[in-house]
Amino acid sequence: MKLSNNKIWKTNKTHAILGLIACSLLLLVLFISGCSSAVTEPSKTEDSKATAQNKPVELLISTAPSLKGSFEEIKGLYTAKEAGVKLVFNYGPSGSLQNQIEQGAAADIFISQGKPQMDALEQKGLIKKESRINLLGDELVLIVAKDNATLKKFEDLTKPEVKKIGIGEAESVPAAKTAKETLETLKLWDALQPKLVMGKDLMQVMAYVETGNAEAGFVWDTIAVTSDKVKIVATAPANSHKPVFLPAAVVTASKNGDAAAKFLEYLQSDEAMKVFEKNGFIKGK
Repeated sequence: MKLSNNKIWKTNKTHAILGLIACSLLLLVLFISGCSSAVTEPSKTEDSKATAQNKPVELLISTAPSLKGSFEEIKGLYTAKEAGVKLVFNYGPSGSLQNQIEQGAAADIFISQGKPQMDALEQKGLIKKESRINLLGDELVLIVAKDNATLKKFEDLTKPEVKKIGIGEAESVPAAKTAKETLETLKLWDALQPKLVMGKDLMQVMAYVETGNAEAGFVWDTIAVTSDKVKIVATAPANSHKPVFLPAAVVTASKNGDAAAKFLEYLQSDEAMKVFEKNGFIKGK
């Protein structure tokens, strides 16, 4: 039986309406799905921003080896207060650290064992002058092996049984300059020069004495107390050399200037000073 034209038209119209409804429902489902994904799945840009915000600030402190014992304790104390800060220490002779900063090596804070190294960086604008402080003081001492009973004072170094005396390299180890000043004041420098054996840093100088490769050596008292194989037999007289201070400052090129200044402020606190003093340092002036 044939359908009339009117019935055919109505059937086609019904199909068209149903098709439109189906398409609309499909678009609605896709729209809702897209919105849900936008809410529950952050974009890569948002992920990277969140990661950057949660990443701790890394402070790089270039410092003298004599401070290693103190900083091992201070690191734990400070990060307990400032969980968003990670402390990284670069230990080395002050002259070498100075050269690294001059050559563009990354650093946020510089703590020198001597004034000349800090002065050189300040003159070149490589440290923030307003942040500079004399953080700590130290003393030069004469060390010998634990079982040595013959050397008790600087003048004993002229004895014939003393063949070698450890001293740091003059260009990079501030203690070497202080030792020279002391020996010149005591009128011993010329007589002892032939016996001097250079070490790249004070840890190497102490190792010479520990192993018997030198009968004596000049180091800071804060270095000497870290070894149970040597003993201090004499301390350089206060009037025999210029005062020994450890200056500290924020490096101009630091990308974490505020965090560096805050840590430097903490190092002057009573809590930090107790740690330094326990390791043989005195408060700077």
